[in-house]
Amino acid sequence: MIRLERVGKRYGRGPWVLQDVDLTFEPGELTVIAGGNGSGKSTLLRIIAGVTSPSGGRVKGRPRSVGYLPERFPAGLRLSAKAYLRHMSAVRGSTGADVLDALGFRGDPDAPISTLSKGNTQKVAIAQAFLAKDLLVLDEPWTGLDTGASAVLAELVTAAEATVLVTDHRGTARALPDAHEVVMQGPAAATGVAIELVQVSDLTTTVIGDWDGVRVLSASDGRLSLLVETAVSDRVLADALRMGCSVKSVRT
Repeated sequence: MIRLERVGKRYGRGPWVLQDVDLTFEPGELTVIAGGNGSGKSTLLRIIAGVTSPSGGRVKGRPRSVGYLPERFPAGLRLSAKAYLRHMSAVRGSTGADVLDALGFRGDPDAPISTLSKGNTQKVAIAQAFLAKDLLVLDEPWTGLDTGASAVLAELVTAAEATVLVTDHRGTARALPDAHEVVMQGPAAATGVAIELVQVSDLTTTVIGDWDGVRVLSASDGRLSLLVETAVSDRVLADALRMGCSVKSVRT
């Protein structure tokens, strides 16, 4: 059993992304983590997977064999799909089922992952997660999949003996048999300018989280999503660029 006790997360001295989260996940249970943008879903999954440490509280009972699928699989991997899965199999001590073939992978398994299509890259990412035996943490796993692969993934999730935690904006997971749902409320609603940055280091994330007028909504894999007070948005953008970040989007 995995238990979260008063788990919270903040970046620097910024507002809390998560605060006082108490949850319990039973062995073999399928749980859908739901909630709006900025509600802390991805941050919660990263904490449960052990990728990110909480700023407060603790996670008890996390198993050793954990498969984590981030919302955005790291770009630029030079390893081939075959070599990457071989490496992950050695790390996890499990060869697992041939998930990649089941999902209908159509790329060159010997080509660098960075050269694959979005759909084929997602299939590699799913395959490496399913090498784990005890806990699967899947953040938007249906993204980029074709209809056939989507159906196969639904079957894999349903048949998994591991505890499964998943986010899914499509609603596919919510319709699966025996799926439980946890709705994240997130921080109080706020207005401002939504900024998404890329090429962001962990240190830079912490620094930006300390800035006045900035709320960090999510941070993962070199990407940083912010909600910034309108009055300081120009300054935040300029300072982020000087720190080596790139701006992916700005929305008011």
